Amino acid sequence: MRRLGFLPAVLLTAAALAACTAQSVEADDPKPSASGTTAPSGAPGGAPEGGGLTLADAIKKLPVAEEKRAGYERDSFRHWVDEDGDGCPTRQEVLIAEAVTAPEQGARCTLSGGSWMSYYDEVEVTDAKRLDIDHMVPLAEAWDSGAYDWTPERREAYANDLDAERSLVAVTAKSNRSKADRDPAAWMPPAASATCTYLVDWTATKLRWGLSADTAEQAVLLELAEPCADSTVEYEPAA
Repeated sequence: MRRLGFLPAVLLTAAALAACTAQSVEADDPKPSASGTTAPSGAPGGAPEGGGLTLADAIKKLPVAEEKRAGYERDSFRHWVDEDGDGCPTRQEVLIAEAVTAPEQGARCTLSGGSWMSYYDEVEVTDAKRLDIDHMVPLAEAWDSGAYDWTPERREAYANDLDAERSLVAVTAKSNRSKADRDPAAWMPPAASATCTYLVDWTATKLRWGLSADTAEQAVLLELAEPCADSTVEYEPAA
């Protein structure tokens, strides 16, 4: 299932300034909501309660548990599959969906041209090879937080989640590799404007997939969320 494309960069910036309160951190939101708050993450339809949660309430809703890294292998998550059989694997699907300027699509879904905005570091990219597709909650972090107990099929669905707009994001390879598999207690996007959006996206992804947070992670999430009082989280649990 292909996701909706992003709005032009000018609109993104305008929406971002309304996304968080006028304090030290503002959200650079690529998907502004009608209310002007930080854009909801997850598939359309909203949170199970029928409306958005405040960011702080959403963070408190995360189950708290110790992480379990034993047994993790990246290959446990089969990713970049061609889920709908149209010749475009997940990576290309995300690039097409998130392009600010649409790339040309060639044989076997090769892409040329186009432009993207990496919201982690506010960098405009015109070469898709400079972009990584980041799992909002990295595969290793997902494993630690509950995916160790999933079936291979569910882990594959997680690694290729195109049904939630922010489970996967196109960002500069530099920022993605700086993040690696760290949670927000150890890494946040370098652009201050990304803070609220990133916290919303992280929290919504964990709620969508029923993933836990450890105590340090939850404490840092709540602390970082303080300037994001107007940010809301909407999500739909993964099937």
